[in-house]
Amino acid sequence: MSQHRWQLREVRLSLLGLGVLGLLLIPARSWANTPESPASTEHSTEQQAAIAYITLQPQPVPSPDIPSSSESVQISQVALPSQVVPPSSKPISTVEASITPSPALSQVTSVSQLSDVTPTDWAFQALQSLVERYGCIAGYPDGTYRGNRSLSRYEFAAGLNACLDRVNELIAAATDGPTTEDLKTLQRLQEEFSAELATLRGRVDALEAQTAKLEQQQFSTTTQLRGDVTFIVADTFGDRANNTHQDDTKDETTTFFAQRTRLTLQTSFTGKDQLTTGLQASNIPNFSSQTGTQMTRFGFERQGAFEDNDLFLDRLYYRFPVNDKLTAWIGPRALQPAVFLPTLNPLVGGPTGASSRFAAFNHTLYRPGFDGAGAAVSYKFNPQLQLGLGYIVDNNQASQPENGRGIFEGNNLAIAQLTFSPSRQFDLGLTYGRKYFGNNTGFNLTGGTGSAFARNPFDQRATASDNFGVEFNWRARPTLNLSGWFGYTRAHQLSGGDNDATILHGALIVAFPDLFARGNLGGFVVGVPPKATSNDYRSRPGAAPREDVDTSLHLEAFYTFRLTDNISVTPNVFVVTAPEHNDANDAIWVGALRTNFSF
Repeated sequence: MSQHRWQLREVRLSLLGLGVLGLLLIPARSWANTPESPASTEHSTEQQAAIAYITLQPQPVPSPDIPSSSESVQISQVALPSQVVPPSSKPISTVEASITPSPALSQVTSVSQLSDVTPTDWAFQALQSLVERYGCIAGYPDGTYRGNRSLSRYEFAAGLNACLDRVNELIAAATDGPTTEDLKTLQRLQEEFSAELATLRGRVDALEAQTAKLEQQQFSTTTQLRGDVTFIVADTFGDRANNTHQDDTKDETTTFFAQRTRLTLQTSFTGKDQLTTGLQASNIPNFSSQTGTQMTRFGFERQGAFEDNDLFLDRLYYRFPVNDKLTAWIGPRALQPAVFLPTLNPLVGGPTGASSRFAAFNHTLYRPGFDGAGAAVSYKFNPQLQLGLGYIVDNNQASQPENGRGIFEGNNLAIAQLTFSPSRQFDLGLTYGRKYFGNNTGFNLTGGTGSAFARNPFDQRATASDNFGVEFNWRARPTLNLSGWFGYTRAHQLSGGDNDATILHGALIVAFPDLFARGNLGGFVVGVPPKATSNDYRSRPGAAPREDVDTSLHLEAFYTFRLTDNISVTPNVFVVTAPEHNDANDAIWVGALRTNFSF
């Protein structure tokens, strides 16, 4: 019985051993027969990177009596265990030898090794703290900083550079500057981003140099068209004047309606120079023949050499800087002293303001009696002092090669003016001009104003004159401006005699800018037109001298309504008492209504 029991136990143990052996062999065989999936043969980049963080440590080599298959693997660290890696067919020692760290995710020990700077980096957070504390970065146009976005190293360096500049400003201003901790942070950031800061500053310097070069050299030739159109309704009232002591004659004028159109082309080749080309057409009359005196002339009338509404070249000259202080002009047509010298009467002349020719400026100097061709320079010693020099010839004679004409023998003017501006409110000009007129060349010593004796003291004989002027402009208040001049001329007869004549004139102008409304201008003028106060010349023995024994007064009032920036209306009236400085002549009144369009 006991023998049967031991046999039963042996059978049970045998079955149990076979079962255990089956459990051990079946999974191994099943694993070996399982086909490999693509995931087990082609590892992703993340899986390969994960393997880089697995340290494989084999046990010591077994003794000869222990099979090599008993070699074991110990995993000491798994950095990224994202997937189970199937066993390799290679021996463990071979797998260990083939594993090297991935360069893309090597450990980073310095910010200088980063390719960009993210909001989680200490450098980003340090700069963000500085920005919030010192306001060194303005942010986006909508007022946001957007400090949660990654920056390239150069973007980060630009922000760091702005903070460095801001901190330097605070230190220089001796205000509550940065703390010691902030200075240490900035120093560390400078060290970490020294290469990018140097590159950034080098690029900025290069860009500034290129910009300066472009500003100096690259300029596209441009031409601006400017224009103004004047409509005028006018008439004179009073008997025609005589240049004798006889009684005057009747009024020979009637109301007229006329226009003047000017187009000005302003061309620049460098951005600092200007070529001025002016075209004009007009039918506004010079009615001195109807009134008997040039004291009644307008300052914008048609030039006598052209018919009504003929289009002609009105101006042509070129201005350019020689250096920062010296400016030059050259031109063959209408280069008048009023172009290159300050007339110190800024509010009255032009298409608005006073309409009379006399009220514009000192005509003996600034309008020499002919349209000029020549050259001029202006030198600015400092903001308070400048000197202007010019030489011009009658442009109708400058182009003629025969004797008595040309640029040296034709009618000419050499002029100099020293302008002194001790303050922004006051300007003073001292002017000298030397004129020459040849025999029978249309004498006009006083620029188309004044009496006949003042304009032509020696009856068409060659004449030289020394002309002196004192001009001023005083901006007493924003709504009050005073200006004026005094002129003295000493004329000398050069042919057919040796005589001298003295000519005097002057004016005072009071202007009221923004009178009654912004942009409007009111004013009045009081003056004495050019007068020959003495003259040695006699047309024949025993004849009366060509000098003025009485005195005319010029009285004028005007008001300019500024309707828009481009349209204005100016009613204007002036009166000349004792025209031609002759008490035998009754006063002549001139009334005008102008509308000016500018564009």
